[in-house]
Amino acid sequence: MHKSDSVVIIPTYNEKENIENIIRAVFALDKCFHILIIDDGSPDGTADIVKGLMETEGDRLFLVQRKGKLGLGTAYIAGFKWAVEHGYDFVFEMDADFSHAPADLPRLYAACADEGYDVSIGSRYVSGVNVVNWPMGRVLMSYFASKYVRFITGVPICDTTAGFKCYRRQVLETIDLDAVRFKGYAFQIEMKFTAYKLGFRIKEVPVIFVNRELGTSKMSGGIFSEALFGVIRLRWAALTGKIKPRR
Repeated sequence: MHKSDSVVIIPTYNEKENIENIIRAVFALDKCFHILIIDDGSPDGTADIVKGLMETEGDRLFLVQRKGKLGLGTAYIAGFKWAVEHGYDFVFEMDADFSHAPADLPRLYAACADEGYDVSIGSRYVSGVNVVNWPMGRVLMSYFASKYVRFITGVPICDTTAGFKCYRRQVLETIDLDAVRFKGYAFQIEMKFTAYKLGFRIKEVPVIFVNRELGTSKMSGGIFSEALFGVIRLRWAALTGKIKPRR
């Protein structure tokens, strides 16, 4: 029986090239993490690979299947609710494509479990620009997007769009998850901004982000545009007192 206080949520859509390797890499760590896969109806058989692994890893590997590609944000919201219902104390976001190194999970865990932070962020920009194999245009777009978000919202975070994070359960119980409005990049911004405005302590942990080698990126211009204009709505929500704890 593999007991753990932590669960790593990994959303998937057509990740057959990566999914088994990322699961095995997480399970190979000294610290025991459970994994929850949220699969959005991948036509490439990603969920079937997970089901096969569950035959031997069923006490620490879980799967939620959704019909259709419903968006990154809604996948994480579903995962957050599942994690809270199942009593995990620390809940992680991580990509399936090895752009987030599984070896960094214990460092994010330590920031919350040992150092007392409420949210820890695997940050590409807190100690320079730590991105490998991205086209320069994408690096600049991402870096200055975070600068823009920080300028508009005032949130003191260098990597506002990072998707590699650890939350204490209390954070997810306090945020009104049903009121989270964004689905793409802006979802990552909204969660950090809301946690900050609700008074939770946040730490950025420097990591190296490596562009995927297998599979296809899910990034699109529409997702980036959502982040660009969504932060203005977030700033307005804060100014008008609409960011409140869940009742």
